[in-house]
Amino acid sequence: MTLAGGSRLPLAERLLRLAAAEGASEAEVVVMATDASLTRFANSEIHQNVYETDVVANLRFVAGRRVGVASSGRLDRDGLRALAETAARIARVQPEVDGPVVLPEPGPIPEVAGAWSRATAAATPERRADGVRQGGAEADAAGVLAFGSFSTSTDGLTVANTRGVRAEQVTTQSRLVTICMGPDGEAGYGEALAVDVTSIDPASVGREAAGRAVRSRAPAVLPPGVYPVVLEPYAVVDLLDWIGALGFSALAVEEGRSFYEPGRRIASELVSTWDDARDPAGTPTAFDYEGTGKQRVALIERGSCAGLVYDAATAGRAGRRSTGHGLPAPNTYGPIPTNQFMAPGDAIPGEMLEGIRQGLLVTRFNYTNAVHPKRAIVTGMTRDGTFLVERGEIVGPVRNLRFTQSYLDALAGVEAVGRERRLLAAESGSCVVPRLRIGAWNFTGATEH
Repeated sequence: MTLAGGSRLPLAERLLRLAAAEGASEAEVVVMATDASLTRFANSEIHQNVYETDVVANLRFVAGRRVGVASSGRLDRDGLRALAETAARIARVQPEVDGPVVLPEPGPIPEVAGAWSRATAAATPERRADGVRQGGAEADAAGVLAFGSFSTSTDGLTVANTRGVRAEQVTTQSRLVTICMGPDGEAGYGEALAVDVTSIDPASVGREAAGRAVRSRAPAVLPPGVYPVVLEPYAVVDLLDWIGALGFSALAVEEGRSFYEPGRRIASELVSTWDDARDPAGTPTAFDYEGTGKQRVALIERGSCAGLVYDAATAGRAGRRSTGHGLPAPNTYGPIPTNQFMAPGDAIPGEMLEGIRQGLLVTRFNYTNAVHPKRAIVTGMTRDGTFLVERGEIVGPVRNLRFTQSYLDALAGVEAVGRERRLLAAESGSCVVPRLRIGAWNFTGATEH
């Protein structure tokens, strides 16, 4: 039952019939299939090639106001029957939910261009190895070592429910991550994400990471304090990812854990963001894990809260239609933006540093965690390229710094937005983001390395 095996709708429909035989009043089946390949490299040498093919069926079994969810990778006749029986047993011992259980009705699913690439689907270990060699050559030329991974995957998603939803799609994705390291621990980062593997330039990624590593040698220690920052797109992804998850979920608002209020000013007028899974500039997908067609949702318009993302349950309680942001059941966190975009500005890279008397250029953040969701306060550290800026010029590297910062305050302090944007991977999916200059960022101390 791999992606080469054709449609998985017949499998989903068999499982729906088995659920009905077990007494389900309603049911939903999500079949997730993947053919994924990964080439890992360390010390500028490939040390692992792995390939995985997997198909998993997820059954949401509704018995009145009780819901049971079970999943299995055993998809023969006995396996499907056991899955239906397991979901039914789970449902019977669950407490009743407040209000009716809402599964979506069939609705329009948009035509989406650019979601699948033949080159990515057919990518071989040799293609990935050639990419690793190209990036490794750049590391060798700079006198550093390259570490990371180059992945390609083809992913299938099939959704069917007892209300008549039938949806199926296949997408592809490729990602190259490179971290270059020097003899004294200096490090630099580079990454590329694409639907089509041929649009990734491994030499450019390697050159970017190697250049940052070389410039990071012999870092100085910067005292804690509040500094203006220029964030590279890798760091902006973290900011946007947390803001989207913490604030723009309809369930987060419903439960009182979001900062969202309609029309509330939360950011500089330079900031506009939205979620749009249909845009081929991102990682397109036509529908969510409930089989609902994706909608474009404005999140921040010129600094003000503009909209929320909904799944079937939150939309039903709000008297709205789902925006196509349902995640696989069981899902206690609610819908979240998974394909975010930030509007570009008009600043070119050199202009981003202008006017900074003393500040920092930050490549990316790491180990970030939210400590106050309603204020979007996040802790974390910089990594793989942190540089001191004085009088508008980069003067040298500094040790990685820890921070505790309200991401809302950071957005409110945006002073410039870059003209160029990049498609990058996020914890929630993907983001298309520019560079940002922010007037104040609260750093609490330097790290050991």
